[in-house]
Amino acid sequence: MQIRELKIPDSYEITPKQFGDDRGVFLEWYRFDRLEEAIGHPLKLAQANTSVSKRGVVRGIHFADIPPSQAKYVTATHGAVLDYVIDIRVGSPTFGQWDTVLLDDTDRRAIYLSEGLGHAFVALTDDATVSYLVTSTFNAEREHGINPLDPEVGLVFPPEAGEPLLSPKDTDAPGLSEAAASGLLPTWDEARAFYQSLTEGE
Repeated sequence: MQIRELKIPDSYEITPKQFGDDRGVFLEWYRFDRLEEAIGHPLKLAQANTSVSKRGVVRGIHFADIPPSQAKYVTATHGAVLDYVIDIRVGSPTFGQWDTVLLDDTDRRAIYLSEGLGHAFVALTDDATVSYLVTSTFNAEREHGINPLDPEVGLVFPPEAGEPLLSPKDTDAPGLSEAAASGLLPTWDEARAFYQSLTEGE
């Protein structure tokens, strides 16, 4: 597999090597050792999630408090989504910026997002099925969101997604500046300290 760091520090695109024949295809969509080489510490997985979305559904922008927050390793097992990683770490050199990876059942890429980063995607097809490996179990009290339509963030949804379909939770979420002013967002220093603790095995 090929692993490429995105323009948002601590996020990566993973492209697996696929082996196809007249029976179908085989691939490794997750390798703990290859990912550890890239991020500098092992990924301690705690939960696996799957969502199924119709075309146009937007999920996110979601994040969790540091520590422990929640790193994510995400792929699409059916259909296609455009996946977004958003830097919401106050003080980061790329704060407020974002990058994307197309996750689909053709190239079968994955995306890795470190703790403290914002995550969202838009479904480009009906029945878009997304699977997540995450490093901590769900804790509603520590989970937060930013409105994915916030013009300050400026996420661009491709035309093939159609009209964005959001949950009330996501439409009611604050914008980036409001979340920062209320102290809701992680900081760059908090994130770096947490990443260092993972490297040291604490």
